[in-house]
Amino acid sequence: MKKIILTFVFIFSLATVFTSCRDEKTPEEKVEAAMDDVKDDVEDASDDVQDAADDLAEEIEEAAEDNQ
Repeated sequence: MKKIILTFVFIFSLATVFTSCRDEKTPEEKVEAAMDDVKDDVEDASDDVQDAADDLAEEIEEAAEDNQ
């Protein structure tokens, strides 16, 4: 009885050691994730450019008001 229990414990231990708990992504999923990251980066850059343009427009208006 003791050998059977030890055998099952040993087999269970081997199974848990060699079983991965991480999900491996397929190449298509990796490409999709990379595209999403690039899309987010482009959107952030676009927002930054728009904010800079708005700030520049405000500064130009303020400078024009100061010169009048």
